[in-house]
Amino acid sequence: MIYGQVLKKILMEYERKRDDARRAQALRKNKVYRKIPRVKAIDQQIWEIGLSMAKMMIENPENREKNLTEVKEKIEELNMEKAFLLTENNIALDYLDIEYECETCKDEGYMEDGTQCNCLKQILITKAYRMSNIENALNRENFQTFDIEVFPDKPFDGEDMTPRENMKVISGICVDFIDNFDIRNDENLLFYGSTGLGKTFMCNCIAKSLLDMNKIVVYQTAFTILDIIEKRRFGKGANRFEDFEYDILFDADLLIIDDLGTELSNAFTNAEIFNIVNTRLINGSKTIISTNLTPKEISETYTDRVFSRILEKFIPLKFYGPDIRYYRWEAK
Repeated sequence: MIYGQVLKKILMEYERKRDDARRAQALRKNKVYRKIPRVKAIDQQIWEIGLSMAKMMIENPENREKNLTEVKEKIEELNMEKAFLLTENNIALDYLDIEYECETCKDEGYMEDGTQCNCLKQILITKAYRMSNIENALNRENFQTFDIEVFPDKPFDGEDMTPRENMKVISGICVDFIDNFDIRNDENLLFYGSTGLGKTFMCNCIAKSLLDMNKIVVYQTAFTILDIIEKRRFGKGANRFEDFEYDILFDADLLIIDDLGTELSNAFTNAEIFNIVNTRLINGSKTIISTNLTPKEISETYTDRVFSRILEKFIPLKFYGPDIRYYRWEAK
């Protein structure tokens, strides 16, 4: 499906949500009206006052301010009586309100200024990047399933801390990163170390926590990101999500670039990586980079501009120890 078709299908789902919310509200209203008929009369009065006010605005615009004040006072008086009746009958004051899944956009998908709501952006990301597999991984790999005991508590290759002690420090920094996510503090994370040491697991932990906070998270490998860039720049592939896939790399609340260094490194890829990272840094958007490369290897692979920006604005966190995928079996 192309972007427009997918968007149309999603917006139809939003319409269904709004219809369901209105039906549920109508059922709650009818229940209250049967129990407290006066509430129904009040709602009818408020509706009639609003209608008459609209007519007065057209027929007698010179008295607009006076009429508006009188109407507001009358409606406020009726709402106070309604609130008293609901409270007296142990009914929550918001019981008659429409309950939207997203209160920010009222299940429209768009804000009043025409911009996409975060809820719609995240749905589009899920569709565009086929994140269902990632979402399945997040259900398995998150802070609730994180087990520090799988990391050995023995000295490793002359490091100051054992792998377990090191992971305690790293997980603490990651929790602070989440807790302070909305603060513009120029904090980004660089995970480096060989495979099988928990880098991807920790990325998933952070992604899951921020998704639960309704943040827009894009999690892609460096190879896939460059594939998106090439198809957008060079017009490859007709069934793409057009500019959305590319734009969201810059606009997401968090961009996780996994496996940096596995992509083909040349002048084009270096420039694109720098453009994405640097633009996000300028905008104050958070980024996590995960790589098997050491800082020295990063400096040898990428330009000085990329390397300096990563060192300057990223907290380097080294993952080390035996491959925990095998260590689990050896420890049994």
